[in-house]
Amino acid sequence: MAIDPTRFCINRKIAPALSIEAFFQLVQKLGLHKVELRNDMKSGSVTDNMSHQQVRDLAEKYGIEIVTINALYPFNQISADLLARAESLLKDASGIGAKALVMCPLNDGSQISAEDTAAALRELAPLFSRYGVNGLVEPLGFPVSSLRSAGQAISLIQQAGVPFKIVLDTFHHHLFEGAEQDFAAGIDVSQIGLVHLSGVIDGRPVNELTDEERLMLSEDDLLKSAWQVQRLEALGYQGVYAFEPFASVMDSWSAADIEREIRQSIALLQD
Repeated sequence: MAIDPTRFCINRKIAPALSIEAFFQLVQKLGLHKVELRNDMKSGSVTDNMSHQQVRDLAEKYGIEIVTINALYPFNQISADLLARAESLLKDASGIGAKALVMCPLNDGSQISAEDTAAALRELAPLFSRYGVNGLVEPLGFPVSSLRSAGQAISLIQQAGVPFKIVLDTFHHHLFEGAEQDFAAGIDVSQIGLVHLSGVIDGRPVNELTDEERLMLSEDDLLKSAWQVQRLEALGYQGVYAFEPFASVMDSWSAADIEREIRQSIALLQD
């Protein structure tokens, strides 16, 4: 299997200790060009409090395409505060040239009906349209998540009649016990707007895994992310793969550590 390197993307979560410029430099050094920025970094700001134009200028300087901002949460619990935060993130996305904004569902054990989730999508869609930003719905596989299924997410997007797509995350696929049934029923890969990749080597029960266990890919990866990628490729997926580890160990990683881990992960996918 050979994946065009232009399809690989690096989520900033892997580089919490690097400035945006240093992060862009690292991605360029790897011969890659796509990144995801976040609103949950230490600065508390997508742009580390730089202006939109400053981020655009850095992206142009290093040949970087900003694929998404992560993430609007909880998108399926509409409130005045949620709508205000959605507009603020969409302004950021539009301002820095990000193509999409990721949306995550409520993840605290509360139940939100399929109907209410579809209604939230319908309410948010005009706002995304106004700013010219694509919406990507990311099901979360945690047992406490209000939207765990990729298949259901696609169905609700279609039910809502909105132009959104989903993020398929190999970690969350592993956590959701019904994920393989989703694929058996037929997942339309044209409705996948992005795939998030990470790896887990911690052998604790699946329902006890947290973001803290998410590393980069390895031969011992219990998520079988490389196999998940092979299946997506076989099904005709032609989109972007973004590496999105979460473990706090990355706080101490140097740029050289990050570069090594990314190169190793890509090599595993190219075998």
